[in-house]
Parts: sequence; structure tokens; C-alpha cells
Amino acid sequence: MSEKKIRITQLGSGFGRKPGQQATLVGLGLNKIGRTVELNATPEVLGMVNKVKHLLKVEEQG
Repeated sequence: MSEKKIRITQLGSGFGRKPGQQATLVGLGLNKIGRTVELNATPEVLGMVNKVKHLLKVEEQG
């Protein structure tokens, strides 16, 4: 059984944000606008995404 995946694209800059939000972007593997990563939709990842959702575009993968 495969886990659900999500594709995350960074749309906003981390510059000028709180240090916790900047660290969350780095933890997700994002550091520049336009970068995209595919991650498993674990509770930990979804919590990180929720923290910086205003800077991201999230798409569910099959």
C-alpha cells in the first residue's frame, strides 16, 4: 500500500518572515520561489505545510 503524496510549490518568499517560517520552508526542502517537491502526506509534513500555507501551493497526487 503506497502512501498518499503531495506536491508542494513555493509561491512566496521566506525573506522577512519569522525565523520559524523560514526554517519550516527549509525543512520542507524549499528555498526559492518556484521550487517544487513531492513528499509523503504524513501528519508531520501536513503540519509544516499548514504553518506556511500562505507561501505554498499544494496539490494532491494519486
